[in-house]
Amino acid sequence: MYTNGDEVAHKDLFQEITIQLWKAYPKFRGDSKFSTWMYRVSLNTAITLYRKQKRKIKTQDWENVDFKIKSEPYDSTLDDNMKLMYAAIKELNDIDKALVLLYLEDKSYTEISETLGISEVNARVKMNRVKTKLKKILNP
Repeated sequence: MYTNGDEVAHKDLFQEITIQLWKAYPKFRGDSKFSTWMYRVSLNTAITLYRKQKRKIKTQDWENVDFKIKSEPYDSTLDDNMKLMYAAIKELNDIDKALVLLYLEDKSYTEISETLGISEVNARVKMNRVKTKLKKILNP
């Protein structure tokens, strides 16, 4: 049911039905009993309001919302590690840089080989060598 026991919604529905009956009365032709016509107008009004209500997005007031956001202290370790990694990548030659950056973008070895114009096997071998170079740069 549209009003679900809500007295305010019930009064709003009654008011809307009354308005629609008032607007539609000049069009009443008398083909049916007045009560039947009135019932149809009321039912159509209720259905229309019900459909409109279903399309509305339910919201809450900010005052009634309990935020459950976990607060964690900032840990710069990840940022520091990323800076070190990119500094190490800058020390590589251009092909190796491209290879690593494509790898970090989660590209497959097939895509990497097509992009760089090398075979897939060569891309895998080069990637293993680059990983070794990066380990040496990061952990001298």
